[in-house]
Amino acid sequence: MTVIAITGSTGHVGGLVARQLADLSPTLVVRDAAKAPSIAGSRVVVTDYGDAANAVRALEGVDVLFMVSAAESKFRRVQHRTFIEAAAAAGVQHIVYTSFFGADPQAVFTLGRDHADAEAAIRGSGMDFTLLRDNFYSDLLPFFADDSGVIRGPAGEGRVSAVARADVADVAATILRVPGDHSGVTYHLTGPEALTLAEVATRAGTSIGRDLSYAAETVTEAYESRSHYGAEQWQLDAWISTYTAIAEGETERVTDHVERVTGNPARTIEQALAG
Repeated sequence: MTVIAITGSTGHVGGLVARQLADLSPTLVVRDAAKAPSIAGSRVVVTDYGDAANAVRALEGVDVLFMVSAAESKFRRVQHRTFIEAAAAAGVQHIVYTSFFGADPQAVFTLGRDHADAEAAIRGSGMDFTLLRDNFYSDLLPFFADDSGVIRGPAGEGRVSAVARADVADVAATILRVPGDHSGVTYHLTGPEALTLAEVATRAGTSIGRDLSYAAETVTEAYESRSHYGAEQWQLDAWISTYTAIAEGETERVTDHVERVTGNPARTIEQALAG
């Protein structure tokens, strides 16, 4: 029987995938065993992406690995590469990785460059792979708003074909059941339409019962309005490039890849927020 391991099962996407595959008793790779979901027959192993030796031990005997990308940090590329190398060393045959829609070494969205680096490591690892390039998550966009309900940033009139996290989980779970059918494939996961942030604010606000709006900023204004957080430069660049990537058209393309894999149309922003 194929052994499937799932990382990130204490989070939203990984948790949804783990529960969808409960009948396969997947191995749950977590940092905190106490937070792992309770799935009958599943083995829980504890490791960190940056702990090479422990990661190899945790992944021994695993055939197929679902790797949710690491939390944002200045060390993310090293963590990704360490874990990918550990997976290959442990004998993992196929890795399914949650990448980003605009992954590229020169991506406007700075964290998209981290994903491009992880993709390069996966392609050079010798493992079979499937890459899920997720656009921004539609069910998180309303939470970009500040306390007054305003989403502020230099996105201009750019559009984003944001995808529901539930659709990403559905795609991943479908692939993990028959990974060989998806070997070497990169899926670009989007919602069914591309919206401006003004449209996102109106429609999401109606869905969650909150008065939301969008206020365009210049790049200079965006850095100034976030300076009080005391964040490091890399983090500020990531926050602001979320908006500039939208402004420059990197996130507007709509695909049918969710439906192609799952057989179901991608969720609208209203459906994503309904849960």
